[in-house]
Parts: sequence; structure tokens; C-alpha cells
Amino acid sequence: MKIKVTSIYVDDQEKALRFYTEVLGFTKKADFSNGPYRWLTVASAEEPGGTELQLALNNNPAAKAYQQAIFEQGQPAFMFFTDDVKGDYEQIKSRGAEFTMPPTDVPGSTIAMLNDTCGNRIQLTQLARY
Repeated sequence: MKIKVTSIYVDDQEKALRFYTEVLGFTKKADFSNGPYRWLTVASAEEPGGTELQLALNNNPAAKAYQQAIFEQGQPAFMFFTDDVKGDYEQIKSRGAEFTMPPTDVPGSTIAMLNDTCGNRIQLTQLARY
């Protein structure tokens, strides 16, 4: 078994698509509608055939409550891994991203956190090399 798709709730799919493609550099994989439902996914430009991230519209009250609680606690909804967190931080910041934590050394890694403009905190993680 393998993970093919995982989801993140967003409050606006168009805004999320712009952020995840134009700011983070992901590529759009799937985008189709069935009535009011829209299936929208992105994937890493470095692994276009890899795991897709569904940008799911947050119109479910239970999911919305969970999303808001995690955000208010400062917890990341997702972690993306990189080999150059400081370089990615500078590049993403230059594209207008709002970081809540610059690259910071923590045990075993260096992390940075940013808001995705759609109700989520995202953590960038670079694992330490021993």
C-alpha cells in the first residue's frame, strides 16, 4: 500500500490553488467539478507523480471546527520536507508568504512556519544530518 492522496481543508479553493502553486511552487494535478463539488489536487514539482494534496473546500462544520482549533493552537496542519529550509524560506517569503516562525533549529531539524492564507499553518522541515 501507499499514500496517493491526502487532504487539507481550505476556506477558498481558488485562493488555495494560487497559494500552493504560485507561492509554494506545487503543480496542479486534478481539477474537475460535479455540481457544487470540486476535486482539486496539487503535487510537488519535484515529485509530480508522487502523493497529491487535495485542497478540499471547508464546508463541513466538524472539519471547520477542527481546522480553526488547530490554527488557534499554532499547530501545523501539514509538514512539508525540504533539503534547504533557509533557501525555501527566502524564496517563499519573497513571493509574499506570511511566516509565523523563521527557520529555527529544534532537536533533530530546522523548521519554519507560515500561514497558507486559507486557514492553515504549514511547517517546512529540514531534517538534521548527522
